[in-house]
Amino acid sequence: MDRREFLKLSACAAAAGVSVPSLGADLPRLGDIRALLLHLGHNMWCDWFPEDVDPSGFSCKPDTELLNRDDFWRKATDYAAAKGVNMIVIDVGEGLVYPSHPELAIKGSWSPDKLRAEVRRLRSIGLEAIPKLNFSTSHNGWLKQYRRMVSTPTYYKVCEDVLRDVYEVFDKPRFIHIGCDEEVASHQVKVVKYIYIVARTKEFWMHDYLHLVRTIEGLGARPWCWSDYGWRHPEFLKRSPKSVVMSNWYYDEQYGGFDPSTNKTSDHERLVEFWDLEKAGFDQIPCGTNWVGSGRRKLKIGADDVMGKLVKTCRGVIAPERLLGFLMAPWEILKDEASLEVNKRAIDIFDLALKG
Repeated sequence: MDRREFLKLSACAAAAGVSVPSLGADLPRLGDIRALLLHLGHNMWCDWFPEDVDPSGFSCKPDTELLNRDDFWRKATDYAAAKGVNMIVIDVGEGLVYPSHPELAIKGSWSPDKLRAEVRRLRSIGLEAIPKLNFSTSHNGWLKQYRRMVSTPTYYKVCEDVLRDVYEVFDKPRFIHIGCDEEVASHQVKVVKYIYIVARTKEFWMHDYLHLVRTIEGLGARPWCWSDYGWRHPEFLKRSPKSVVMSNWYYDEQYGGFDPSTNKTSDHERLVEFWDLEKAGFDQIPCGTNWVGSGRRKLKIGADDVMGKLVKTCRGVIAPERLLGFLMAPWEILKDEASLEVNKRAIDIFDLALKG
C-alpha cells in the first residue's frame, strides 16, 4: 500500500468507525532508507553580532530573511519522491518559528502549522520527514545569542526546548539528527571565519553530546549524528551509545579513492571510519554528495562520481543488518532555478548509485 492509498483508506475508515494499520508500518524499511538532505534554514555558518558592532566587514554575517523558496522546495521534494527517495532530512535551523523560542526566527521562518502541514504533505507522497538541528559550535549560528552560552544551564535548556519542539512539529519522528560535525577551532578560524570562536573538546564535548542523546531518547526518538568526531577521537566510538545512528560523510575531496590501502591522502582518516564504525557495531547511514569542495575544485573535477563509489564501498564493508540506508547531501539551498538544478542533479546521481 502506498501513502496515497493509506490516507484514502484512513479517511474512509474514520468515517466508518473502524481502525487501519499504523502509518508507521509504511515508513521506509531499515536497510532501504534513501534519504536526501534539504535546507530549510541556512544560518549554520554565521555569527550574530552585538548591536553596537558593525558586521559589514565580516564574511560570517547571518541572513536575516529565509533564502529557501517554497516553490523550489515543492519542486525538489516532488522530484525526489518521483525518483524513489523515501526520506527528507530537513536542516531546520532558523527555518522554524520555534514555539519555545520564537526569538530564533528570522523573516520568512515557517510557522509550526506550516511545517506540520509540509510534514504531512511529504508523508502523503512517500517521504518521511526527519528534523536535523546542528549543535556543533561550528554550525550553530541559528542559535543566535545562545551560541555564546555553550555548556551553560541556559544552553542546555534551549537545546532541550528546541528538540522537543521539532519532535512535536514533525509528529514524533523516528530519528532526530543532531549534527555535531567539524567542532574544531581551526575550522572556525580558517573556513567559516568566525569572530567568536568556541570549540568543546574531550569531556566537555562528550558531556554535551551525551546530553543531546539522552534528551532525544527521552522524547521517544532515536539520535542520529555525523560521526566525524571519531576521526581523531577513537574513544568516541567506545563511549557513544549504540542507539545512535552514525553518518560518516566521505566526499573523496582529495581524490584519493575508496580503498584504505591505497588512499594516502589526508582523507584516509575519514574513509576508514566506515570500517571502524562497523567493527564497533554501530548502525550506519553513510553520506555522500555532489557538492564540489576545495580539493576537487583545485583538481578541476566534479563530484558526480562520489555517491556511486560510496554506495558500492559501503555495501561491501557494512553488514546488511547495520546498513540502514544512504544519505545524499547536495549542500545547496533551494533559492533559485540554479540551486534547484543542483538538487535535482543530486537526486539523479543518488538514484543511479542505488541502482548500481
